[in-house]
Amino acid sequence: MNNLPRDKQIEIIAALSEGMSIRAIERLTGVHRDTIMRLGARVGRGCAELHDRMMVGLRVPRIECDELWQYVGCKQKNVKRKDLAVRGDQYTFIGLASSTRAIIAYRTGKRDSENTDLFIHDLRERVLGTPEISTDGFHPYRPAIRDAFGSRVSHGVINKTYAVTDLRKDAAHRYSPAAVVAVEREAVIGLPTQISTSYAERSNLSIRMSARRFARLTNAFSKKLENHAAAVSLYVAHYNLCRYHETIRSTPAEALGLTDHAWSIGELMDAALAVATPDPTETAPDRRRRFRVIEGGRK
Repeated sequence: MNNLPRDKQIEIIAALSEGMSIRAIERLTGVHRDTIMRLGARVGRGCAELHDRMMVGLRVPRIECDELWQYVGCKQKNVKRKDLAVRGDQYTFIGLASSTRAIIAYRTGKRDSENTDLFIHDLRERVLGTPEISTDGFHPYRPAIRDAFGSRVSHGVINKTYAVTDLRKDAAHRYSPAAVVAVEREAVIGLPTQISTSYAERSNLSIRMSARRFARLTNAFSKKLENHAAAVSLYVAHYNLCRYHETIRSTPAEALGLTDHAWSIGELMDAALAVATPDPTETAPDRRRRFRVIEGGRK
């Protein structure tokens, strides 16, 4: 158990939510970095459980899906074969409701068909009806959406062609947006009225600005995949429940009708810690699945 005073815990979680690094929080609060990391991981795990309980039975007209790159432990080229699943390139899949800007579903893991399929099926379990879905050109989205939502859903794909000079650099080496020279929209299923992932891509920028582990050109990257997943869960819960969105003039959770006010950091922390009590019978693979971390990886 964490014996820090509640006010000190709130101060730490607030700093983590605003994108401060672990060592910076240590210097400002006087709390050892190991204690900060343990508290952040525990609250993050509780936020994942809180998201599972709250983000269900939603009716939204449009959803945009995209993936955000980051690495864990080390760059992909330095990963040993035995660590391929938990180190190197990791992607966070985001399912964003365009009308309320709420993050409905998310998953952290390798950018492969298995992860995509689990992400889309998780999204299906949270929404009612058949919303219109827009994705990028990542091919595994097509069979996953058809399998999870059926043929009645409207699914559109936006394919962007980038300048040749930018294609020489992958996500790990490109630090500015590549120049888009052509955009092609394709209706894969049904007749989508709008095919765009602009809101989801803008959400990716917010994540990079607010979650320190996603900041480029720093040593703030996650060293363990479970801690990375917990940090993503903390960001998503804070974004949905606490953060006022200037466009919709409320929090995304308020716009969805899930809450009647913007939560404070204290409310978020208390709710997360209340559901974060570990189950002694739960195995490590079960825990990773519950916290949206995929066992295994690309072959």
